[in-house]
Amino acid sequence: MPRISRLKRDEVSSSTSVIYDRYLRDRGNVPNMFRTMAHRPEIFQTIIAHLEAVLKTGTLSTALKELVIVRTSQLNQTPYCLASHTTIARRLGWTDDQIIALENAAGSDAFTEAEKVAIHLAEVMTLNAHGYTEADFKRLRSFYDEGEVVELMAAIGLFNYFNRFNDLLEMEPTQPASAEELATIGAA
Repeated sequence: MPRISRLKRDEVSSSTSVIYDRYLRDRGNVPNMFRTMAHRPEIFQTIIAHLEAVLKTGTLSTALKELVIVRTSQLNQTPYCLASHTTIARRLGWTDDQIIALENAAGSDAFTEAEKVAIHLAEVMTLNAHGYTEADFKRLRSFYDEGEVVELMAAIGLFNYFNRFNDLLEMEPTQPASAEELATIGAA
């Protein structure tokens, strides 16, 4: 049983229902975390805007951002985010072998050197941000410009936040929407 109720489409404001409809159309569900955050529409709407800015803008691929999100969620042992973002990572081309290899990315042939550096950033930023050395940063900058570093850190930081939010609430993975719910898209 959820610690905080999840709002259905007919329980949210019209501006929030627009977001629900978009996610129903694009993902086939409205994530449980979103339904929970919808209790505070101002927070929900700004977190969606931030999430979309982090994932859909910049010069780095969404696939790379999803890879560091999966690694962050692995480290935090967050089943909710792992279920969702592992599925997204697979859809973006990452293989099951690569997802498993994340735990030992530095010694794996499954990733490019640039990907290994991004994964290492996720690991250190998640576990001990003070432990990221000047040598680490110099290596990071050999692959990524300043804006790209910001993109990677924003994805990692955002999902450290999401992981903690979802872990404390014991959030269960989101199921696909029902036919009835999908039929509500755009209904007012």
